[in-house]
Amino acid sequence: MQNLSPTELQTFARSVQHAQDSGLQIAPFTAQHPGFDLDTGYSVAHMLHQARLAEGARSVGRKIGFTNSALWSRFNVYAPVWGHVYDRTVVRLPEQKAVCSLERFVNPKIEPEIVLHFRSAPPAGGDLAAILDCVDWVAHAFEIVHCHFPDWKFQAPDAVADGALHATLLLGQPQPVVQLGSDPLQALASFAIDLLCDGQLRERGAGRNVLGNPVAAIAHLVDVLVRQSQYAPLQADELVTTGTLTQAFTVCPGETWRTDLHGIALPGLSVTFTD
Repeated sequence: MQNLSPTELQTFARSVQHAQDSGLQIAPFTAQHPGFDLDTGYSVAHMLHQARLAEGARSVGRKIGFTNSALWSRFNVYAPVWGHVYDRTVVRLPEQKAVCSLERFVNPKIEPEIVLHFRSAPPAGGDLAAILDCVDWVAHAFEIVHCHFPDWKFQAPDAVADGALHATLLLGQPQPVVQLGSDPLQALASFAIDLLCDGQLRERGAGRNVLGNPVAAIAHLVDVLVRQSQYAPLQADELVTTGTLTQAFTVCPGETWRTDLHGIALPGLSVTFTD
């Protein structure tokens, strides 16, 4: 990381915060400053995170973005990134359907995902079975992502600084791991998911699209956080949404999107978008 002063970092963080709060678009930071690299992006994201906590938000977990390599060339990002999710951005659905206003989002897209919740901190080292042993429930969710850079044009450090593009998480009903079948790890890799808009199939995805298995996405994040020791590791009682199982699709008011899952004991979701 090139040496950027705390004042420069704070200026970037305030710019993101203002864009998010006002629904504005801003020029990518990587285009403004040649020293804005991935470490800088995480430093700015951490400053923004601290500002959100000071406002009264409570962090309830993390999101992992770009775990689906099919998106990499499209968005010029070639490895997963992570950010925080908050009590004010996670919507726990009493049923498997939702109505979601797009008013406060900028260029929103929909991503069907798998969410894991931890009863104990997952270990480092990449052992997927050991990580799954730390999970008490699994849920299907829609993450709505949005982007404060025009036309979704950015570099990875920009995406990190913009909260890993997180807007909201529409969280379906949690299911205990034991209900996923006799081999839940295999089920999480092999299940299929249909994503439909207004009844028309847009894409069929699969659990393996997320780094081979959503639990593998957790292993990746745990190892990243070992190297990023300045940030807190995953803790007990955090949830993690592991990345999109399909392409990310632009959404518009009036549309109804739904999913059907096959090969895993998780119900599908439905969301209708409004202005």
